[in-house]
Amino acid sequence: MAGATLPTPLERASAPASASQRCGAAPGRGAPAAPRRSRFSRLPLRSAALSVLSLALFVLAWHLLTTYRVNIYVRFMNVPSPSDVLASARTALASSAFFDHVYMSCRRILYGFLIAAAVAIPLGLLMGRFRLLKELVFPVAEVLRPIPAIAWVPMAIMLWPTNEESIVFITFLGSFFPILLNTLHGMATVDPVLVRAARCLGAKEIALLREVYLPATLPQIFTGLTVGMGVAWVSLIAAEMISGQFGIGYFTWEAYSLVQYSDIALGMISIGALGLASSWAIRMVGRLVMPWSAAR
Repeated sequence: MAGATLPTPLERASAPASASQRCGAAPGRGAPAAPRRSRFSRLPLRSAALSVLSLALFVLAWHLLTTYRVNIYVRFMNVPSPSDVLASARTALASSAFFDHVYMSCRRILYGFLIAAAVAIPLGLLMGRFRLLKELVFPVAEVLRPIPAIAWVPMAIMLWPTNEESIVFITFLGSFFPILLNTLHGMATVDPVLVRAARCLGAKEIALLREVYLPATLPQIFTGLTVGMGVAWVSLIAAEMISGQFGIGYFTWEAYSLVQYSDIALGMISIGALGLASSWAIRMVGRLVMPWSAAR
């Protein structure tokens, strides 16, 4: 066009971007390019594949070590092979006795864990909120916490009228302290700005605990619940092996007494599977209670 002057390079550099460029479109194209699929969307499938691969490699190593009876300081001569354990599993699943053992252990875990959560979470919230209560309770908890579950068995038998109640009590102790300590840690990490803001809006003490402290502490509480469930299973198995008459721990110890090695391995695998299922259930509940953490 006559009389028109072209913009200088400096003017072109300082000119605002066009609408298509602001939207991320490539130069010379009318529509923005489609976003690339994030590599993080493939992570669940990749994680599942690696989990299956690691389990397969573990079973393969187990099969090779037991088949060739490796004896390099650690002796695999008497360890049952995966096929022997599978045959024992078929026999156990065909009878109701094995399911009775599993049911008794799950019932004891449920009672002891739920009672521990019902006591430890409110107590941890109150100890984190009121210094005097923490100074009174925390020293006692720290003295009792290192005592292993197996050391509590004779005392529990003397304290409670039946073996069933003593085993539930030991399971309660195993899960109580991790839940309490994680709740206390969560209370210590609550942002004081949130507390001051709630007080400025007229929140009373109960409202502070319900609306500020509890939601802010939930991630640590569920961490304590997950850890407490694992310790509860360890405590339960120890109690069942010593003083129980039913349960998966008693089943495993009885198999050792009767020199049934494949049943020992079956009991150990069952304990691991039950513990994994319990921890998975807690994580699922945590995702329902804390949807904001699952979205991250």
